[in-house]
Amino acid sequence: MVDTKEILSLLPHRYPFLLVDRVIELEPNNRVVGIKNVTINEPFFQGHFPDNPIMPGVLIVEAMAQAAGILAFKSSRTEGKKTVYFMSIEKVKFRRPVLPGDQLRLEIQVTQTRGNVWKFSGNTFVGDRLTTEAEFIVMIADEEL
Repeated sequence: MVDTKEILSLLPHRYPFLLVDRVIELEPNNRVVGIKNVTINEPFFQGHFPDNPIMPGVLIVEAMAQAAGILAFKSSRTEGKKTVYFMSIEKVKFRRPVLPGDQLRLEIQVTQTRGNVWKFSGNTFVGDRLTTEAEFIVMIADEEL
């Protein structure tokens, strides 16, 4: 539904920090499902951990926020260069490690909006296994605050 080219037009992130490869479902003002293909070539695996590569939890949460940003941009009629900033992250739980070769599915649901502030709940899965859950609030703002 949203390919890499469009993701690049919506988010300011670029390699190696763009963490959403594509969006497979998007219901404006409601939910988004994104995909991150995790490969051994990711630069963070060199140090996290060389003999036991695991995707860092903070990057999983960042991927969730990027998917949420895509949903927010596609749901709102903002003009000019905008970006998404974290305001809070709560109730994060890591249930299972994400490993090279996994396809991480990012399922994000809008729980509340007020102006340019959006609240989300999100879960990530590898196959049908829950890997991460979190609640977070983001703000859409001009690219330069």
